[in-house]
Amino acid sequence: MALLHKAQIVPGKAELLARWLPTRSWYTGPATAPERVASARFDDPAGEVGIETMIVRAGDGSLLHVPLTYRGAPLAGADQWLVGTTEHSVLGTRWVYDAAGDPVYAAQVAEVIRTAGREAVEEVESDGELVRREPSLRLRGSGDAAGARELTVIRVLGPVPPGATLTGAWDGDGSPAVLAVLS
Repeated sequence: MALLHKAQIVPGKAELLARWLPTRSWYTGPATAPERVASARFDDPAGEVGIETMIVRAGDGSLLHVPLTYRGAPLAGADQWLVGTTEHSVLGTRWVYDAAGDPVYAAQVAEVIRTAGREAVEEVESDGELVRREPSLRLRGSGDAAGARELTVIRVLGPVPPGATLTGAWDGDGSPAVLAVLS
């Protein structure tokens, strides 16, 4: 279960991504805030790392897969994966990472692919009560990754490489897109 808080986050994710995306070699859109299309969460068994998979639309119309992790302290040796920091009104300072460089993300996505798993159940804490929230992105692992060890995160959605996969589907799009491959 992914526990979310009703909170103010400064700067917001769109603002962080507007600064960070243009610095990525795989990004070809303008230096503007991307539009969030859909998102879902994965569970961290230790309950320490927030794991979110987002589909965003760049200003040029491209659909991008941007997985992020949220941590309460810096991830040692991962400066090149740091997207930025935010102030979360409930949790305090959060270090936001490109999840492709976070070992917790890699382990969870690999497990979801191997076991034909799905996204986490999302619950939002509001005024002391937990309310279930439906994710706008539905994720599913293919379940056929015996012996596979290398995880490839697909950034720009398009042609499908071979291997066991994590797919995502969301409202407004007729077919699932491949978001990650385990080979």
